[in-house]
Parts: sequence; C-alpha cells; structure tokens
Amino acid sequence: MRRGFAKRLLAGRRNHKSAGTETHIQTIQGDGFRWIDVRSPQRGDVEKLAAEFGFHSLNVEDCMAKFELPKLDSYTNHFFVILSFPPLAEKGYLGYSQLSMFVGRDYLVTIHQGDLQPLNELVAACQGEKGRHLVKSPGFLVHEIVDVLVDDLMHMSRKIIANLEDLEDQVFDDTKSVARDISLLRRDINKLRRMVSPLQKFINGIANDIKRFEPETTLELYFDDVLDHINKVLETLEESRETMEIYKDTDFMLSTEKTNKVLAVLTIIFTLAIPATVIGTFYGMNVSLPGAGADGYTTFAGILLASAVPAGVMAAYFRRLGWM
Repeated sequence: MRRGFAKRLLAGRRNHKSAGTETHIQTIQGDGFRWIDVRSPQRGDVEKLAAEFGFHSLNVEDCMAKFELPKLDSYTNHFFVILSFPPLAEKGYLGYSQLSMFVGRDYLVTIHQGDLQPLNELVAACQGEKGRHLVKSPGFLVHEIVDVLVDDLMHMSRKIIANLEDLEDQVFDDTKSVARDISLLRRDINKLRRMVSPLQKFINGIANDIKRFEPETTLELYFDDVLDHINKVLETLEESRETMEIYKDTDFMLSTEKTNKVLAVLTIIFTLAIPATVIGTFYGMNVSLPGAGADGYTTFAGILLASAVPAGVMAAYFRRLGWM
C-alpha cells in the first residue's frame, strides 16, 4: 500500500496518571492541522477535548466504553467514527479493541487503549527525525491509520492460513487430539470476521464524509484500495471458516470411527467370555452339579472345554459375518 507522507512535523507529549492507569496524549502539529492521539484515555482528558472542539457528550460516552459497536455520526463541522480491530492478546489469541476518531477540517483526534500496535508505530513514526512525516491533511492521515490497521488484518489472516495448514496434519494423526485446537481457531476466525465485516460499510462512509472537508482530493482511490484489502481478508476468512468446518467434521468422523473400533473389540471380548461366565457361575454355587464330585482336574478340563467350544463357534460365526 501507499505510504505517502508529506510534511515533517514537530511533536509534543504529555503523560497523566490516574487510578494506576497512565494516559498518553500526543499532539502532532501538521501542515495546517493537528493530530491528537489519546492512549488509555481518562474521562477528564476526553471531556477537555470535547469542550475545545465541540464534541457531543454521547460521543464522549462512546469513547470511554470498552465495548461499543462500530458507528459513524456526522455533524456540521466534523464526523465521529468508531471502528473495531483485533489486537493480539495474551497466549496468542485475538482480543478486542476499538478506535474512536473525531475528524474535522483542521484536526484529527484518535482515542484508543494503546493495544493496537500498528497505530502506536505510526504515531512513533510521525515523531521521528529521519524521514518521519505525516500526510498533508486529516483525510490522508485517516487513510494512513486505517491502511496500517487493515494491513495488520491481512497479516492475521495469513497466520490463520498457516495455522490451518499445521492443523491439517494433526487432524489425520490418530495420536493427537485436536478438538480443542479446532475450537480455538474457529473462535478466532469468527471473532475476526465479526470485526472485519462492518469495516466495508464504515470505510465507505468515512470516504464520503471526508469529501466535505477535502473536496478537491482523490482520496476515493486510496480508500478503494483499503476496501479491496478488506474484501481479500473477508474472502480468506470465509474460506478458512469453510475449511474449519471440514476439519471439524473430519475430526468428529475419525474420532467416532476410532471409538467404534474400541467398542467393537470390547464387545467381542465380552461376548466370547459369556459362556465361561455362565458355566463358572453355575459351578461356583454351593449345590451338587454333575461332575462336581469327580477329580478336580477332570472338572476343570470339562469347564474349559464347555466354555471354549461355544466361544469358538461364536468367533467363527462373527468372522463369517465380517465382524472380526
């Protein structure tokens, strides 16, 4: 994707600590606009920004919420958008994080929890001294932010494909149980799909709203490129989900077949032992039975013979039916 940076910028930074949580507010002065990035926001800081730029109180509440559905609110002099992206959580699983953006003619305010690493790297890149530049307007900067985050989604989709390839070998390995791995990977695919699907609608909405502030730019082409990448991610996730369903069914069938084989062997062993069990039960009772008073060896040999003959007949019959 394009990485068109325009103007070298000066950056300012201030840190706040409240209730054990550190808030980072970084102000980057661009060519006729400001980018204010708020990481791990506190309500007081967001309310100050709302008072300065005239943000709606409901949007402030949305910014402070941990889990808010994606939305796009348009106002006269700015628009507000919330997008969801999956940061990499502990143990390699996908988490949930939301990015809130207030976009005006001469400013951009981004509010997030700081766990979106591509966004953090973009902020750091804009503050460096060696070729670190920002785009020339808030609209181009919004594109850059969405661009790097969607690129990260593509990397995640490639990792899912790699995990699927590893899982394929394990599914057909009788010595390994992959039911848990299949369930975890299905969870990550579904979670990623739920976050990526709304992006198509809201990226189109962002591109249309930006036209109000930058009518002479050709940002549609850049956002179309982002939409193309989102479609590729969705196609990959859809294919991965279908593949996971195949793996799930295959693992279930192989596990069922293995269980049936074990049960078949145990059933045959139990069935062949029935004659010996019945005869041994009779001769184990404290009553007089034919042959019980004879020589012990003769009685034992007779019991073995009486048990073996029916078991052999049943074994021959089972083999003839193809059960053995």
